[in-house]
Amino acid sequence: MDLGLQGKKAIIVGAARGIGLATAEVLAREGCDLAITARSEDGVKDAVAELGKYGGTVVGKACNVKKADDYKAWLDWAIEALGGVDILIPITSAGGGMGSEKYWTNAFEVDVMGPVRAVEAVLPTMQAQKSGSIILIATTSAGEAMGGPQAYNAMKASLVTWGKQLALHHGRDGIRVNVVSPGPVEFEGGNWDMIKGTMEKFYQAQLRQQPTGRLGTPEEIARCIAFLASPAASWCNGAHLVVDGGFTNRTHF
Repeated sequence: MDLGLQGKKAIIVGAARGIGLATAEVLAREGCDLAITARSEDGVKDAVAELGKYGGTVVGKACNVKKADDYKAWLDWAIEALGGVDILIPITSAGGGMGSEKYWTNAFEVDVMGPVRAVEAVLPTMQAQKSGSIILIATTSAGEAMGGPQAYNAMKASLVTWGKQLALHHGRDGIRVNVVSPGPVEFEGGNWDMIKGTMEKFYQAQLRQQPTGRLGTPEEIARCIAFLASPAASWCNGAHLVVDGGFTNRTHF
């Protein structure tokens, strides 16, 4: 299938590793021009160099999404460097953890205001050109009670509602907004890789819950994100796609 991504301009926030980097690789292979960021300057440089082998334009600079002014300036720079924007995928997350108010503040700034500021930055361009695709990244923990009362779960759940509201409001502008909720994903240096080494019983319990007996890979999530972001998914707007290998127990009617 031709996804129709050749020549599209995509901004990915949090693209130095894991699902973000895998998504950038899929889009680059499909012919997209990319602007990427992450907190690590070395990580961004390495990702830009790796993605450049696919032949498209790839630009990137390190940025901390919690620093609102710097983040907004980066988004403006990315749009200018690409000469526009067709696709926005804000992936950066503060991650989970139970604890004091600092967890809630951190999760709100990164997992909620990170996407909010990014969407606000790209909307004028997308509205002017009457087209655009925005993919928000939630989690299966937003749809089922998992891992205890965490800010991460609650903040990610808010993106599902907000994504639907954006889709309904901006459909008239030719802008599609969809949400992807990954299940547990394992890669070297990632959260589940660390959990395997430090909380083996918990890790094994999650494996037993997986019908396939394994956790997902970044590439398996990335391919779904790329499809929803692409013109091939032109009639998908306001959708919430759970990509978890059957991990969750909900029945969707």
